[in-house]
Amino acid sequence: MLDVRRLRLLSDLHRLGTIAAVAEARAYTPSAVSQQLSALEREAGVPLLERTGRRVALTAAGQVLVRHAEAVLAALEEADAAIAAVRAGPAGPIRIGAFPSAVRTLLPQALVALGRDHPALELMVTELDPVAVPAALRERSLDVGLLHDYDIAPAEADPALDSVPLLQETVFLAEPAGTAAGALAETASLPWILATPGTLCHEVTQRVCRAAGFTPRARHHADDFATVLALVAAGQGVSLVPELAAVTPPAGIRLTALATRRRTRVAFRRGAATHPAVAAVVAALDIATRRPSGG
Repeated sequence: MLDVRRLRLLSDLHRLGTIAAVAEARAYTPSAVSQQLSALEREAGVPLLERTGRRVALTAAGQVLVRHAEAVLAALEEADAAIAAVRAGPAGPIRIGAFPSAVRTLLPQALVALGRDHPALELMVTELDPVAVPAALRERSLDVGLLHDYDIAPAEADPALDSVPLLQETVFLAEPAGTAAGALAETASLPWILATPGTLCHEVTQRVCRAAGFTPRARHHADDFATVLALVAAGQGVSLVPELAAVTPPAGIRLTALATRRRTRVAFRRGAATHPAVAAVVAALDIATRRPSGG
């Protein structure tokens, strides 16, 4: 019989690429991870890993087992959801991860509704970059998380996760009210406030500007949209901001809607959609998107 915990480690290795990364994610030592994977090979009766120096790759059998491991883990989530559904209603801890603009605008209303309608839930929110959400869901430090991508930079699906669409937002060009631009192509000569290189927001701005025929000239780098808008209002440059971040912009800013859209999804582990607590959070977030609060 194959050990489920070891299957999870094999799946982690396929996703993360190295035993050291798996050890760090699971708070194990690399030696402990190697021992568990060796035990899994003995259980399977075939080599699962090819070791070349310090690198480890999955064999063909390892690749097959990873695909089945994802199905096994999803089935366990479904079983947990079915057992939880036997209870009277959503109860127990539920850990939610969301990006800053969603925490400011969508989460407060959703949390109030959940506390009112499901008082047995223990709600715990972590402000988290969407890039970190898939790993946190896989590692079970989150139960529900918000992911986003852009139509101009779509994300690849994660086979270990399921998700449902939550929101599509307009992306705005934010510029000081006195700027004479008003159109994206006219900002080519202006200084820009960009996100940190390597982030999704930075890549999206680069793609949007390239499509308009220029490369943005960075003056400042900031990842928090409240900071970005404050810098724009201070005349420090122009930037792109999604709708949730521009609900209550500071004075002195002009917002021009662009064709680009940011798309947000509610994600959870595959098989967990019918878990009462997960379903309650998804429903509350869906309602909150229709009436986002300012902030």
